[in-house]
Amino acid sequence: MFLIGFPAAAFATNCFVVAPSEGEECLIIDPGVGVVDRLSEVLRTHRLKPAAVLLTHGHLDHTYSVTPVCGERDVAAYIHTDDRYRLENPADQLGEELRLMLTAQFGGLEWTEPSDIVTFSDRQKLDLAGLSVEVAHAPGHTEGSVLFTVEHLPDSLPEDSGLARTIFAGDVLFSGGIGRTDLPGGDDAAMQASLRDVVLTMPDDSLVLPGHGPATTIARERTANPFLAHLT
Repeated sequence: MFLIGFPAAAFATNCFVVAPSEGEECLIIDPGVGVVDRLSEVLRTHRLKPAAVLLTHGHLDHTYSVTPVCGERDVAAYIHTDDRYRLENPADQLGEELRLMLTAQFGGLEWTEPSDIVTFSDRQKLDLAGLSVEVAHAPGHTEGSVLFTVEHLPDSLPEDSGLARTIFAGDVLFSGGIGRTDLPGGDDAAMQASLRDVVLTMPDDSLVLPGHGPATTIARERTANPFLAHLT
């Protein structure tokens, strides 16, 4: 599987481009702040044609560029039904701290929601760009936070990695951490349930690509993540 990830210009949000191989259709996951030019370069260099934009949740740092990316290439934005409302005006869902930071750095936000939005639900399989993506609903960071699982690994990994699949974890699970629950729509009890019933039930041989920070694995987080220790 071809995969490239790079951080956005703000909040270090990871944007991912994934495809069966170079020169084919691809999926764009979480296009955040200031990714449009870099994304265009990646698509051009690797001869990729976007088939859809997938959103792990509706926070602005993951959706900031979704409308220009979808509009320029005439593709739909996919989001869990419980976070659909966030695409109406995601700035309204920010805490005051993040709103002030965004205004100071980028002069605020003029928002238009994507013209084509597709919603999905828990355990739904999305067959897009030659890939089968399974949705796991994991609320807590937001009401509609999800993890996307693809039963393939990046070509860059060695064959003896011991891993079997790739999970795009959004802001549910990080290397050594978890997503915050103190923003509007966050729920600590729901997050604890998601970590116990969704994250910890995933196979250890899963590569995890979080919405922020470095890659990890389910095995590593199960044993080393302090936010999971009391749940195991």
